[in-house]
Amino acid sequence: MGWSRLSNGELLDAAEKEFDVLITTDQALRTQQNLSGRKLAVLILPFASWPRLKPNAQTIVSHVTALRAGEYAELHL
Repeated sequence: MGWSRLSNGELLDAAEKEFDVLITTDQALRTQQNLSGRKLAVLILPFASWPRLKPNAQTIVSHVTALRAGEYAELHL
């Protein structure tokens, strides 16, 4: 999508225009960015390794579907 050049704040703005949920592994996002007033829901995963995430795919999907606009959640697997 050409977003690699965007800073974190700009990335959140762009994502909010296109998506309802941002899934990331950036553990520091909440402390680095002001998330108040955002419509974008954010889910933080503990790691990016697909082999480690795959057995937990249903748990991840459940968390994503439960998130509401502007919510922030960290998934601990």
